[in-house]
Amino acid sequence: MQQYLLTLLLKLGVVTSLASILVRSNSFKRMLMQEQRTLNQRLVLALSFAAIFGAGVATRVILPAYKAVDLGLEASLLAGILSGYVTGLVAGVLISLPAMFNGELLTMPLLAAVGVLGGLLRDCAPDTEEIWRFSPLIDLKFLRRLRLPGSRRPAAFQVFFLLSILFAEFLRGTLGWLFPGSVFTVPETSPHPLAIFLLYVTTLFAVTLPLKIWNNARNETKLVEQEQLLMRARLAALSSQINPHFLFNTLNSVSSLIRTNPEQARAVVYKLSNILRRLLRKHETFSPLRDELDFINDYLAIEMVRFGDKLRFEKDVSPATLDLLVPSMLLQPLVENSIRHGLSGKVDGGVIRVRSQAEGGRIRVSVEDDGVGIPEAKLATLLEQGIGVSNVNERLKVLFGDDYRMYVDSKPDAGTRIEIEFPELQPAVPAASTPAT
Repeated sequence: MQQYLLTLLLKLGVVTSLASILVRSNSFKRMLMQEQRTLNQRLVLALSFAAIFGAGVATRVILPAYKAVDLGLEASLLAGILSGYVTGLVAGVLISLPAMFNGELLTMPLLAAVGVLGGLLRDCAPDTEEIWRFSPLIDLKFLRRLRLPGSRRPAAFQVFFLLSILFAEFLRGTLGWLFPGSVFTVPETSPHPLAIFLLYVTTLFAVTLPLKIWNNARNETKLVEQEQLLMRARLAALSSQINPHFLFNTLNSVSSLIRTNPEQARAVVYKLSNILRRLLRKHETFSPLRDELDFINDYLAIEMVRFGDKLRFEKDVSPATLDLLVPSMLLQPLVENSIRHGLSGKVDGGVIRVRSQAEGGRIRVSVEDDGVGIPEAKLATLLEQGIGVSNVNERLKVLFGDDYRMYVDSKPDAGTRIEIEFPELQPAVPAASTPAT
């Protein structure tokens, strides 16, 4: 029994080490960040799993005392979970080859079936983030999710995930019992119920630990990407908003106002200094919505001096959303696009409207104008190719994964509306600024 427990503990140590080794590869980390992969990428991933975990099976075949290094079942399941049926099937077949040459003839069908089971798990997931959230521990948070109508499907998936891992181990044990020597099983000499229970627990954690290690790497990569995207947003703001042309026009307006309306000239200079200060200071990933609106107020106040009555700004902002956190620099690129591409070419100008509301644990923010609109051909690729809009979309994707929505609706000569919806974040401490209404 003592030797048996030692084997199970070593098994967890080996799977943790191999998962840590894999995640040190930059190509593997890039693969973890991809949700959709080409057939070639799936095959490369299957070959990577086969090379590492197949070597463990070969080591166990050559040196039977090293049972803990055989992780073929867990690796096949993980390959399917990460990249679907093809990867799971190919990885299972290749990993089983050393065992097949050793006369364990049911190993290939077993691991191939388990790899396909992993692909089924991936397809059943409500979204791919549920895979990374998997935990074999049932806690109070899980029970609360079962009671919420919108969370029952994710909670049911977590139960299905757990049962699938247990079923894979049960299938291996059953085949080993019915056809001795046809597959490798750890409890060869220890049929005690406690030993069987510990085996199932070990298999659970042998699948869970790599997912947790790889998810940590994903989160670290997301944070780095978020910082890079935020920096790109700041640089885009500095180059596109506060560019020499913008500064020249603003200072030219100030020069004219000094003679005709000194008080308004002073107000424009004050608002310009606010904009520069906001752009040049250190940014946080999130900021209260009221701060974003204050920034837009200053920016549009200067633009209104240039455009006069042609440019109008309206807000329909729910007071409940003012102190909620939103991604920094969320509104500015959208408002800028409305001015540059929607209203600047319209002879009689137009209106920009910003709306926000919170409902059901989510916040919706929209920016719309009644400008010239976006041609249909350009609208289809706006989220990927539009500089300001695509940057906002990419930052939302990094921050919220699949749990956000960005919708663009535009009609020629009727205007454009961009709506963003994402989870409501913890309210920030109210900022010491004039409330936006």
